[in-house]
Amino acid sequence: MRRIVFTLLLLGAALAASIADAQAQGSYPTRPIHLIAPYAPGGIADIAARLVGQKLTEALGQQVVVENRPGANGFLGVTAVTRAQPDGYTLLVATTGDVTINPVLFKHTPYDVQRDLVPITMLSDTPTVLATNAASPYKTVADVIAAAKKNPGNIAIGSPGIGSVNQLAFEWMGLGTGAKLLHVPYKGGAPAATALAGGEIPLALLAISSVTPFLQNNRVRVLAVTTAKRSSFNPEWPTLQESGAPDVDVSNWTALFAPAGTPQPIVDKLHHAVVEILGIPDIRERFAAGGAVVVPTTAAELDARIKRETAAFKTIVDKADIHVE
Repeated sequence: MRRIVFTLLLLGAALAASIADAQAQGSYPTRPIHLIAPYAPGGIADIAARLVGQKLTEALGQQVVVENRPGANGFLGVTAVTRAQPDGYTLLVATTGDVTINPVLFKHTPYDVQRDLVPITMLSDTPTVLATNAASPYKTVADVIAAAKKNPGNIAIGSPGIGSVNQLAFEWMGLGTGAKLLHVPYKGGAPAATALAGGEIPLALLAISSVTPFLQNNRVRVLAVTTAKRSSFNPEWPTLQESGAPDVDVSNWTALFAPAGTPQPIVDKLHHAVVEILGIPDIRERFAAGGAVVVPTTAAELDARIKRETAAFKTIVDKADIHVE
């Protein structure tokens, strides 16, 4: 009899906990949500977090607080989210680099994307561009490839840093065409763009937002975009694939994640709210101003893209022998 009573008590406690948990999920959120951007203000993760966070505050009726946690190639911010309680109150806006490049670039990372994070939806997608100084002799991608083959390893190309998606884009171009460029890493896209506009380097692979100010005063020109499709920002720019660099398809995107273990009803509620936000014309226009397009996806579509790009970037990192200390 005692055993039966004890079992019933356990079942009752479990049922009560389940009901309480369901009620908590149903009323979510009941307090502020923290949206972690693992980079400094002004980058694509920060911009995406602030644009979406503002509207998410309105949609959910609770304040969404954007927190910048820069440092260690995004490791600090991402790790903070993976170690947070999986209750929907700490979320991550990650970039391409955080979830597809870092895991293959570094021997040891403090997180495992598949194990520690739950994908919710992609947010934005921004092509990068191969640009040249206005006074350089390069008018087309073919000019760059020919010059790099003639003088392998002697023609400088700038990027925001070693192991950046920008570097992987031109390394991919080189692997497919036999063009070997001299990588000159800078501490961010802005200084690399300034160096390009000033003639310090003849070429750079940068975000559209980084080169836009110098396009307006005709100090740089774009030779190609790195995505498989042309950019809506300027459809006249050809793609690298169209310009003789086979298979290259690289962009810098952002996506929303939650810690592993976050209840599915909360994930679903966030997904529904964010997808609706990405459909707002004003939000689409504000992303477009920086060369980005909004890309609402299902969690499965985001997960598939992560796996596909991780495999592609691993091949590039291995073949190009890219090392990061």
